Amino acid sequence: MSTVPITKFGAELLKQELHNLKTKERPDVINAIAEARAQGDLSENAEYDAAKERQAFIEGRIAELEGKLGSAQIIDPSTLDAEGRVVFGATVHLEDLETEQKVSYQIVGEDEADIKLSKVSITSPIARALIGKYSGDVVGVQAPAGVREYEILEVNYI
Repeated sequence: MSTVPITKFGAELLKQELHNLKTKERPDVINAIAEARAQGDLSENAEYDAAKERQAFIEGRIAELEGKLGSAQIIDPSTLDAEGRVVFGATVHLEDLETEQKVSYQIVGEDEADIKLSKVSITSPIARALIGKYSGDVVGVQAPAGVREYEILEVNYI
C-alpha cells in the first residue's frame, strides 16, 4: 500500500470530518431509520429509503476517510528544510512573465486542493512544473491556451 502525501492542515480537516460523521451524522441517521421503521410498512416508506441511502453514504465516506488517513504521509510544511527548493507543502510566489500578474500557490495533496484558496494539487500541471525548482527559476506550464511562463519569486514553507 502506497502512502499519499497530505499536509498537516489537510489531515486535520479529514480528521474533523471523520469525527463529525461518527459522532453526529451516524447517530442522527440511525435515529431517522428507527423513526421511519416505527411508521410501519417499509415497502412504501420514503423516509426509510432516504435514511437508508444516507446511512450508506455516511458509512462509505467513513470508510473512505479512514483509508485515506491510514495511507497518509502527513507533512508539516513549517518543518521542511528544502533549502529554497519547491517541494510538497511549499507556498510558491510566482509572476506570470506575459501579464506580470503575481500569484501564490501552496502545493498540497489531491484531497485538499482548492484553487479558490490558492491550493493546487501535487498532480496538477503547475505543481509538476514547479517541483524541484528554485527561486529565480523560470518554468513553462502547459495551459489550455498554450504554454505560460512563470518566474518563481519566492518559496516559503509555512
